[in-house]
Amino acid sequence: MADPLTRVFVYGTLMPGERNAGVAARGGPFEAAPARLPGFRLLHLLPEAYPVIVPGQPGEQVRGYVLTYPQDGWDRALPFLDALEGVHETPPLYTRECVTVRLDGGGSVPVWVYVYAAAGRLDQPGVVPVPGGDWRHLPDRTRPRPGDR
Repeated sequence: MADPLTRVFVYGTLMPGERNAGVAARGGPFEAAPARLPGFRLLHLLPEAYPVIVPGQPGEQVRGYVLTYPQDGWDRALPFLDALEGVHETPPLYTRECVTVRLDGGGSVPVWVYVYAAAGRLDQPGVVPVPGGDWRHLPDRTRPRPGDR
């Protein structure tokens, strides 16, 4: 039997040093490794000031980190991660999907990733493509209001 998947690819506010990194840390210690997710497109939403990913073209990729938890840490972290990403809202804001990422140090690993599910929002103003797929390169990533995602 395969071990349970206890890794998540983060590409925005949950990355180390970003405003929601504390949510990721609620599960306890984890390892963070730089990685890229091929075949997805990174978008920045305004005025929300947070990133989303959607399926993209084969040449596109998203930069971020793989967070690897021990099983007990994953069990503690997952409810907080799912809540931040609105997985259980009606309708869901994001879905959690299993994908394969490429680690910057070499190799590929399966991970969970949060994919944007509110497709109707993408037809409205304020959807900004992120060149290079790295959210950290945007000049204004600040939260619009306290309490926002």
